[in-house]
Amino acid sequence: MRLLIASGYPTGTFSATILLSGIVLLGALVVPGRSDVVEINRRLGRGINMGNMFEAPSEEDWGNPWRSGYFEKIADLGFRHVRLPVRWEPADRSLAEAPYTIRPEFLKRIQNVVDEALANNLMIVLNMHHHEALMADPDGQRARFLSQWRQIADWFQAYPDSLVFELLNEPHGELTAEKWNPLLAEALSKIRETNPTRAVMIGTAGWGGLGALPWLVLPEDENIILTIHYYEPFEFTHQGAEWVGERADAWLGTRWLDRDEDREAIRQQFQPVIDLRAERGIPVHVGEFGVYSKADMGSRVRWTHFLARFFDEQEFSWAYWEFSAGFGIYDPKTGEMRQPLVDALLGDSLPEFHEEEQEPDSENEADAGEPA
Repeated sequence: MRLLIASGYPTGTFSATILLSGIVLLGALVVPGRSDVVEINRRLGRGINMGNMFEAPSEEDWGNPWRSGYFEKIADLGFRHVRLPVRWEPADRSLAEAPYTIRPEFLKRIQNVVDEALANNLMIVLNMHHHEALMADPDGQRARFLSQWRQIADWFQAYPDSLVFELLNEPHGELTAEKWNPLLAEALSKIRETNPTRAVMIGTAGWGGLGALPWLVLPEDENIILTIHYYEPFEFTHQGAEWVGERADAWLGTRWLDRDEDREAIRQQFQPVIDLRAERGIPVHVGEFGVYSKADMGSRVRWTHFLARFFDEQEFSWAYWEFSAGFGIYDPKTGEMRQPLVDALLGDSLPEFHEEEQEPDSENEADAGEPA
């Protein structure tokens, strides 16, 4: 596996090549100031996504609008940050043609949400989500993407380091690694014009997963965080998911038993990331992980509990997908938390793995939801 840290980004550090566990690292052996972003990532800690809200085509489209007061509930549970997915390109939010202006009223709306998170002592990750035009035509949408990030960065430049930017959720389609690598460097450069030390998260092409890590090229920068999404086994986490298609119905009933071999498979999948963090000091954020409500609750809890504690052990920050929709820990209809999931995420101890196959769990939920 190969990860490239590109030299030539203006940080004044020297370039070198390391070969470790099959990972090629090109760039600075010692990155001045890295301790600052490591501390920011430590402060992020345990978080949750405000999914199916602002990344919907409109706030009401997916039946899960953001509500004032949610952040107070989240902070009271003990979470330390929220991730705010935002779809910026709808016509009532921004212009599709030059100068690609993001409408001030929408920026103010997002600012109000950011302000409420900070007022509740929550850090917040602000991203660009579901930019479908960019995924379909990276070259044609390049100027718009860069202009939007210049505007977002300018708008929030005076905010404290409790606000973190994330360049783009799950690049895919025509936005291949070959296209994404130079574009992410350009977008980061635009942000640095007004936010020279802001922590910025960067994910992989190929839907943001571990499999695309070999082709990711990260600029030399003292304030970047690698973000990864994890939904494996996909047939388990997305069973019955309507947006996946008919094949997802065939996965219904798939369980996760929390056996030693199940845990070991996860450890092995994350080993390249663990090696990178250990050798280069680049902090890691797991920006999404979760199980759709069509799975049995017992399996959801086992999978979620192991991953949350595993990420804690590795000193990864993380954000569960998500708060109040099809994967969520909160039911907005009843106003009640799904306590088994809350406990799985925030409980302190990691249980022993299960030697014996377990009986099927009777509790199953079937909330509606949209793709992450």
